[in-house]
Amino acid sequence: MAKSQQTFSKSEKEKKRLKKREDKRKKMEARKLQKEENGSSGIPLAYVDHNGNLTDTPPDPSMKVKVKAENIVIGVPQKDDSEVEEFDPIRKGKVSFYDNSKGFGFIIDSETNEKHFTHVSSIIDDIAENDNVTFELEKGQRGMNAVKVKQA
Repeated sequence: MAKSQQTFSKSEKEKKRLKKREDKRKKMEARKLQKEENGSSGIPLAYVDHNGNLTDTPPDPSMKVKVKAENIVIGVPQKDDSEVEEFDPIRKGKVSFYDNSKGFGFIIDSETNEKHFTHVSSIIDDIAENDNVTFELEKGQRGMNAVKVKQA
């Protein structure tokens, strides 16, 4: 005689699946009844007022702002020559830590007070801790690195 192919776990999974299907059908019927009672079409509308906030009431038409299509800028706006300011790549700072045996250290920028990593390969003059230096910044693997480091 052969064993039954229906195991306990299979029957439990089948019961769960049938219960889920029945719950879904009941929810659908409840939504239909609610729609018939309220007379709503389902999803309520949301409006954006003149401040950009979402509301359930339509915005006041007198607060409407007209915008001409020519005034809409798509992309980054062009900079005028008067707006372009000269950027000096050479920065000043102070050596907060430098280990000569390991060949690396950190420089604190005097303007922004940010720490920048520097390596012995990017140092031009010999430096020590608390020296005032000039340097340039370059993007490294973990952030901005100080390069072309010279004593000030």
